[in-house]
Amino acid sequence: MNQTNNEIGEALAEICEAAAGLILPLWRSGLEVTHKADDSPVTEADQRGEALILKALAERFPDVPVISEEDASEFGTPEEIGPRFFLVDPLDGTKAFIRGDPSFTVNIGLIEHGQPVAGAVVQPPTGETWFTAGGRAMKRRDRGRAEAVQVRPWPQGEALALISHTMKEEIAQKLADQYGFHRRAPMDSSVKLCRIAEGTADIYPRHGPTMEWDVAAGHAVLLAAGGRLTTPEGEPFVYGKAGAGFRNGWFVARGG
Repeated sequence: MNQTNNEIGEALAEICEAAAGLILPLWRSGLEVTHKADDSPVTEADQRGEALILKALAERFPDVPVISEEDASEFGTPEEIGPRFFLVDPLDGTKAFIRGDPSFTVNIGLIEHGQPVAGAVVQPPTGETWFTAGGRAMKRRDRGRAEAVQVRPWPQGEALALISHTMKEEIAQKLADQYGFHRRAPMDSSVKLCRIAEGTADIYPRHGPTMEWDVAAGHAVLLAAGGRLTTPEGEPFVYGKAGAGFRNGWFVARGG
């Protein structure tokens, strides 16, 4: 591989955008929904997007192993992984996709020694792409000119938390008391991390299950934008947890 990590993000963005172009016409098209072994939904859009991404990564980065959601659900995750690998979620927010909600994303993150070092996220219905480049977080729309984005300072009395659609009111209030946010908005998928990265939201507390491929790309973008993602206790959040099947513990993503 000839590209540095500073350059890889844009290559990943191009791959995500190509997958988004494949997925978007299938949105709100009445696709059949099937269910995986863990009862989570999957559609043809997930499968076709993943096939495109895996082919493109194999061509451009043949020496870097890939762990991707649909492949993992069908064949299982590897028992061990080296220090450098890609994490792919071809359609994060499948439930939103099925509902007809635009809050779903295409994600590729590059991990080195347990940390995300490059990544790209695309929200197909809006045409928005966030990616890492030159140590910064960039954003472009409809493959146009990219501009740098960054987190905003914590707005006292106005901090906005992004939470899942299914969160119960009493849980949301408990999190507000714990983390000190004042407003909240429901949102699916890794786009929550990108909204914090671009300075339109402030915190995303996740006290629930996720997989590494759900978070890695958005985490890379958030880090490049000056944000952070840690355990609730403030400890580093690491990737490559092969022994745990690449499942995550709780985390909190924050802006400035």
